[in-house]
Formats: sequence, structure tokens, C-alpha cells
Amino acid sequence: MPRQIFQLKMSMAGVRPPVWRRVLVPGGYTLDRLHRVVQHAMGWRDCHLHSFEIDGLQYGEPDPDGELALRDELDVRLDAVVGKGSRFRYTYDFGDWWEHDVVVEDVCTADPDERYPLCLHGERACPPEDVGGPSGYAVLLAALADPTHPEHRMMREWAGPGFDPDAFHATRVTTLLRRFC
Repeated sequence: MPRQIFQLKMSMAGVRPPVWRRVLVPGGYTLDRLHRVVQHAMGWRDCHLHSFEIDGLQYGEPDPDGELALRDELDVRLDAVVGKGSRFRYTYDFGDWWEHDVVVEDVCTADPDERYPLCLHGERACPPEDVGGPSGYAVLLAALADPTHPEHRMMREWAGPGFDPDAFHATRVTTLLRRFC
């Protein structure tokens, strides 16, 4: 049976201008592997907890203390819980609370000459880790855009000179996905 490939569009909720990625991933990926795809596609560093919410069920890394009721993401394949047209939520960093809306745009047969996962397209750089969620990111963007802003210099130093909120390179993302996912 040919492998199924899922075309996913991952969009960050509450972030303006929009930050999103379109990726192709094997349907046989477990949710923990999909977590790694989201991390590398978006530009996160996997420093915080995460979860998936699919059809009202929560998936993630099981909490050894039992405080978070999550089904084990290692036990669940993508193609077992979603199909074409499905929508689900991925949340990263329960302090900053980065929500990602994920849509399964298409399901197709894998091209035998292609390597997966693959980033097709996207827009804008991912917000830096620990910036304070969507509201903190809005403050960062405003400070970076205005050299007279009272926090411009401090925010530029904090974000680093290489941070460009408009930058996105699908080929770089694909390289990371293939190396780490």
C-alpha cells in the first residue's frame, strides 16, 4: 500500500501579521514526531511543554505526576486521528501559550522520488522563545519597528541582531525537518 502524505497548514493563533507554515508529512508519523515537525518548522527550540487537542482529546508527553491528563503522543499516529479537512490545535509553552491552528488541507500518495517531511511555504519568522506570548510579541514588534521606542534598544539586544520578523526560508526549514524529524 502506498504511503499517505498529509499536507498541513499550521498557523499561529493571535499573532499579527500572520505566522504560518505549510508542510508535507507522512501520515504514519506519531504525534510526538509531528511535535518535532512543528518545532522545527516554526523555529521553536522545544524548551517547554506542549499538547495536541484533537476532537476534544488531549495528547502529549504523559505527566509523571498525573496532573495533566494527556494521552501518550507516542502511541498515536496522525493518520489514525485526522483526515482531509480535519482541524486541530497544537499548544506550545503553557506559560506563553502559543496556540497553533492546524488544518489537514490534503491527503495524497507519497511521491517515491521525494523525501519527507517537506516545507512547501510559510510566512514570517517565528516569535522568539519566552517573549511573552502573542501580546509580548506585539510589544517586541512595535519596539523593533520604531527606533524612538523607549524599549527599542533593549528589545533589539534581547532578540538578537539576526532576528528579522519578516524572514522565512522554506528550504532552510526543510533541511531542519529532514535532519531532526
